[in-house]
Amino acid sequence: MSRFSDQQLLAAGIAVTSERGREATLRARDLSHAGLSALRGHYEALPQATRSAATELADDLDGRGIRFIPVSDDRYPRRLAALRTPPPYLFVWGNAHLLDRHGVGMCGSRHATERGLSYARVFGREVAQRGLQVISGYAKGVDMETHLGALEAGGSTLVVLAEGIKHFRVKRDFKAIGGLDPERAVVVSQFPATQPWSAGAAMTRNGVIVALSKALLVVEAGERGGTLNAGEQALGLGRTVFAIDYQDDPPPGNQVLLTRGARPLRSKGELAAALDALVRSEFEAGQMKLRV
Repeated sequence: MSRFSDQQLLAAGIAVTSERGREATLRARDLSHAGLSALRGHYEALPQATRSAATELADDLDGRGIRFIPVSDDRYPRRLAALRTPPPYLFVWGNAHLLDRHGVGMCGSRHATERGLSYARVFGREVAQRGLQVISGYAKGVDMETHLGALEAGGSTLVVLAEGIKHFRVKRDFKAIGGLDPERAVVVSQFPATQPWSAGAAMTRNGVIVALSKALLVVEAGERGGTLNAGEQALGLGRTVFAIDYQDDPPPGNQVLLTRGARPLRSKGELAAALDALVRSEFEAGQMKLRV
């Protein structure tokens, strides 16, 4: 294997990252520092049975258009460097060029109110109409509504999984808008390909959403849980955080974030003004084209 093809790289990535424990952690650190040479060395040292199983899974994932992007790859999103420990690799489905596109993170409870879901859909459209993309998870509720809103408006969307890429399937929710176009969407996972969903992984995943985003919009957060955690991580990284502030019944997690520095949003008009200001600041910094 003098040079990796995409499929060979995927097989090596699956094999080297599949095991857990201290040895897997050391291998991941090697990928961060030594790149493909470390990947090759670890892969060739694995038992033949492990490599064969990885190749079989790679054949399946390759057929679904999934790729392995280590930190040394030019396609790896450099904004992840904002994290204390950036993921040493990503498994990716869809348009990898979108990984470096400017976007707004959006999060909220999977059990959001009907009002919250409506806001999420509208806000997803507002983000896309300004040439930004939505960045969110893949849970039912707010996550899905934000992705659907962005795609309905002709924009793009970035899905960050809290499980291994093997578990990714295009959800039926996208049927109503003609499916999930791999040219206008990208799905990423920072976990071993077969790893199942867990609450801990979801918290870790939040860091990637935040790091990739120019700002974070919190729709409805509980007094504990993943949405509040995402808001806290965003504030800790110095990202601008917006939180919906219902005057009649404010979500408890939103209120917590507002006391810690999040900016309140009380209407679609306030969101539009905030997004316009965000785009304008990026334009003035020479980082994106002005489309407002």
